[in-house]
Amino acid sequence: MTKTFMARAAAVLGGLLLSFSALAAAPAGGIMQSGTDLGDKASLQRGAKLFMNYCSGCHSLQHLRYSRMAEDLGLTEEEVMENLNFTGAAFGDHIISAMPADQAADWFGVAPPDLSLTVRSKLGGPDWVYTFLMSFYQDDASALGWNNTWFPDVSMPNVLWELQGLQRPVIGEADPESGQATIERLEIAQPGTQTPEEFQRSVRDITAFLEYAAEPAALKRNSIGVWVLLFLVFFAFLTWLLKQEYWRDVK
Repeated sequence: MTKTFMARAAAVLGGLLLSFSALAAAPAGGIMQSGTDLGDKASLQRGAKLFMNYCSGCHSLQHLRYSRMAEDLGLTEEEVMENLNFTGAAFGDHIISAMPADQAADWFGVAPPDLSLTVRSKLGGPDWVYTFLMSFYQDDASALGWNNTWFPDVSMPNVLWELQGLQRPVIGEADPESGQATIERLEIAQPGTQTPEEFQRSVRDITAFLEYAAEPAALKRNSIGVWVLLFLVFFAFLTWLLKQEYWRDVK
């Protein structure tokens, strides 16, 4: 029993160390703060619109149904089916991309992953996703023409480039150990349809929606938690009154 526990503990510790090492080795100056707010329903609605228009062509949310999204985000069935459903799926179906996995693997080298649990699976959570979406740049050496400072050599184009504009890297001094040039920062070479502030909000909205999709119950759990705490305080008060009454005549 003890050996099994120690083995599992060692495996968990090893996984955490690998995760922290990967995070520490990430380029582009460190992780960015997403500033998501699951209590901002307008942000979640905007994020759903952006995700379905720019991301759902390749990526699925197989653990989330259209009907559940409508209920949680305050949308009607008509709004969802007309504006957020592009595959002809039924209202009660899961959100599945129309892109065939085998063809996607041929086009991108690997089938685009399902994003249902992405925020929960990444060290840094929503901040990881936000940083990733902000870190695309043009790379002529890449087969897709794009690269990412946060996730180098990722097999994914920048689907938000029309909004953001075209980012190019500013090359710094070469690394003394590897001799490879380093990227100091990214700068906009060609403006997009949104200002940098507007694009940051768009990425924040997409990140917030993916954070919601990873755990839809979090919306209700957070609101119920307040009532649970109030009940516990009230129950503790009743317990104290009962104790006072019970021990009143005891010397």
